[in-house]
Amino acid sequence: MITSRLAEQLALLPEYLGNHMILTLCALAIGISISIPVALLATRVGWLEWPVLAFAGVMQTVPALALLALMVPLLGRIGFAPALAGLVLYSMFPVLRNTVTGIKGVDPAYVEAARALGMTDGQLLWRVQLPLAAPVIVAGIRIASVWVVGIATLSTPVGSPSLGNYIFSGLQTQNFTAVLVGVVAAAALAMVLDLLIRLIEIAVSRRNLALGMTGALGLALLAIPALVPILATAEGRVGERSVVIGAKTFTEQYIIAELLRRRADDSGYRVSNLQSLGSTVVFDALKASRLDCYVDYSGTIWANYMKRRDQPGRQSVLKIMSAWLLKEHGIVCLGSLGFENAYALAMRKDRASSLGVRTISDLASRTPTLSIGGDYEFFARPEWEALREQYQLKFAARRSFDPTLMYPAVQRGVVDVISAFTTDGRIPAFGLVLLRDDRQILPPYDAVLLLSPAAARNTRLKRAFQPVIGRISDEEMRQANMLVDLKKSSISQAADWLSGQIEAGKKP
Repeated sequence: MITSRLAEQLALLPEYLGNHMILTLCALAIGISISIPVALLATRVGWLEWPVLAFAGVMQTVPALALLALMVPLLGRIGFAPALAGLVLYSMFPVLRNTVTGIKGVDPAYVEAARALGMTDGQLLWRVQLPLAAPVIVAGIRIASVWVVGIATLSTPVGSPSLGNYIFSGLQTQNFTAVLVGVVAAAALAMVLDLLIRLIEIAVSRRNLALGMTGALGLALLAIPALVPILATAEGRVGERSVVIGAKTFTEQYIIAELLRRRADDSGYRVSNLQSLGSTVVFDALKASRLDCYVDYSGTIWANYMKRRDQPGRQSVLKIMSAWLLKEHGIVCLGSLGFENAYALAMRKDRASSLGVRTISDLASRTPTLSIGGDYEFFARPEWEALREQYQLKFAARRSFDPTLMYPAVQRGVVDVISAFTTDGRIPAFGLVLLRDDRQILPPYDAVLLLSPAAARNTRLKRAFQPVIGRISDEEMRQANMLVDLKKSSISQAADWLSGQIEAGKKP
């Protein structure tokens, strides 16, 4: 079992490692080529030193994931470009700092002696200061390389595949084999890259050409994995038809994306999945036709993008939402998949029973002594604001969790209430009860298949996806999620099971 899981994850390694290498090497090359000239200029123009180092330092204090996410709206795209821009900024600080420190740390006696010999500023820089400062500068490059390798794993949520795909999807699906492969691969890459740059550092300090060539050759060989995704992309361009399917950061999305991938693949398309994307990132990418389709939820569109708080009913929400998507963004809603994955507040059954809580109204008066947990997005969503205002919820404490850890948290009493997803198999398995939204504040959350403006014109693709529309029930989706989250099946196995249910449903 473990061997098969490991083999399944290692099969993905060439693609993920190749993309990670492209991102890392490009970011380092650009960052170094910018940082060293700017740092040299700062050592020559005194007033530049503080603003240059201050800018680099500020960039370093911004959380890496936030910086990468900010690049998406700034550049107006997802994928490689925003990830590269963020990593370049992160790589610059140690190189800038060490270059300035190295140049300024050269013994003044050497500088004075060089000037006494009649050297120009350029000769002084190239023949004295840079050779003496080289070990410090290379040390900064080594630090930058390790940082960039690590931070590149965070490029996954902005649509740039990397070794982070292992980590994000593995954590969400409790597949620790995937997490382990991602962590080990990233650590090994950082160590090898650091070792090769260290060889170059030693070669520079000893003026050993052979050692320097060995390090440079090692870096060249290390770049070979980067050719894998490039060659795969080139191969994909031979055919005219390709489809990019998006997925958010939880189990259900991975399963449905795999199901859609198979449908498109069976119809002759070359398919790639962009997984673990943020909600806003994936929606903006769809609007711009940078991906072709993904599954979203009617309540998310209704509350987050349409800014609606009224509740005209499930079918009316679907109809109004579909018309709005087409009119405002050219996005086509192909239809509901048949199930609803709604937000709901959940408690342990014994805890709810002891407090006499069955509805959110029952809960409201008890919130000052209770704590609530939610996923990363929940407390920033309009649905939470509506619940809090309409029910006057005043929890004593509020905590955000990774969705995978949220259910164990309420089961173990770390928090009293969580914002659960109604199709999550852990609700019955962990002995939880959903509190009834008796004032009907939360909108419906039908899972809907959305097509980008470009994909919406593709009749063949629509036909490929049509068999899944309206074919998946709440219970079937819950069972598929449970296969992954609790029974440790793979995404592929869960998609197999769900596909079988869909086919069985067609039979008379």
